[in-house]
Amino acid sequence: MLTDIHPKLPMRDKGLTRDYYINKLGFQEFGSADFDGYLMVQKDHIQIHFFEFKELDPKENYGQVYIRTDDIDQLYQSLLNNKVPIHPNGHLAIKPWDQKEFSLLDPDNNLLTFGQTL
Repeated sequence: MLTDIHPKLPMRDKGLTRDYYINKLGFQEFGSADFDGYLMVQKDHIQIHFFEFKELDPKENYGQVYIRTDDIDQLYQSLLNNKVPIHPNGHLAIKPWDQKEFSLLDPDNNLLTFGQTL
């Protein structure tokens, strides 16, 4: 039986990634060990893991995660209040597939899409 999933995304700079997810998106660092070249963050019931990839070209990165939420309007507004840039093509909208969604790009161009079923 499957119970959880923890996606692994590439990062070029652990400090920059940590700062973005903790100080901009409101995640917390997960675990007590500070592994070289590896980062784990969590918020509510999700975790995202990152592996160091210093040679990553963000323009060629296709890392993507779809994150479900039960209060997308509040989440979207909190990110706007925190001046988190929203993806230019990813502002909050109702999609034809009955999802309300928005998207962000992290410092390494990993696409984070947040969605709520209507």
